[in-house]
Amino acid sequence: MKTNRFFRKRYLVKYLVIVLMMSSCVSQKKTLLLQDKTETGTPKEFLNQKTTKYKIQPGDQLYIRVFSVDPKTSRLFQTDMPLHYTNTTKELNSYKVDQDGYINFSFIDKVFVKGLTVDEARKLLQENINEYFKEATVVVKLVYYRVSVLGEVEDPGTFMIENKEVNVLQAIAQAGGIKTFGNRRKVILVRQTEKGSKMHYLDLTDDALLEAEEFYLMPNDVVYVEPLGSKNAAYEKMPYTILISTLTLGLTVYSIFFK
Repeated sequence: MKTNRFFRKRYLVKYLVIVLMMSSCVSQKKTLLLQDKTETGTPKEFLNQKTTKYKIQPGDQLYIRVFSVDPKTSRLFQTDMPLHYTNTTKELNSYKVDQDGYINFSFIDKVFVKGLTVDEARKLLQENINEYFKEATVVVKLVYYRVSVLGEVEDPGTFMIENKEVNVLQAIAQAGGIKTFGNRRKVILVRQTEKGSKMHYLDLTDDALLEAEEFYLMPNDVVYVEPLGSKNAAYEKMPYTILISTLTLGLTVYSIFFK
């Protein structure tokens, strides 16, 4: 009789341990990024244009500077200021796109830039400047390049991007990375369109993401990392709910076996 109880206790302990481990763990395959789905094991090259097709919209702030070998021309466009690309410099040399899609640039009057890419706007301004000044170079950048990262990340929020482009992995890294229970297979990208917004679903565990058109983000993109379904049944730091449920189940089983 004692022997049977001993084995029953050992069985109960093993059962509780197995249930606890299965309930609180997340499969490693669900957390690894950019997995080789073909499992070839050989190095692969992924082609991506690394450029966005963002079209300028009303309300955008365009940083514009005109450089010239002629000091008088430089001072005329305030380009004798420090060359450091700081927030203050951007603000002082920026022009807001009005609701009709125009900017009022020095000595050129209104220039229609709505619907153009930043590079197309630069070329248009260069053509206009060339009519008045020789040997002048125009530089155009977006002042406010915001992307937002929400959901199961360590530090969600809206981030200002200094580089010309940023990809979805870099944006998530800036948000502190994905939490344990973040769903890496179903990350939602919300992107503005001419008619409203469009949702894209990204699988961060698939290395084919590196060639996807949505890999590089555009201004005002929103990245949302969904929680895994298992998060509803467990906490990341300490699975109190699982622990209590398991202990309750264990006591029930114990009472049945040893009453």
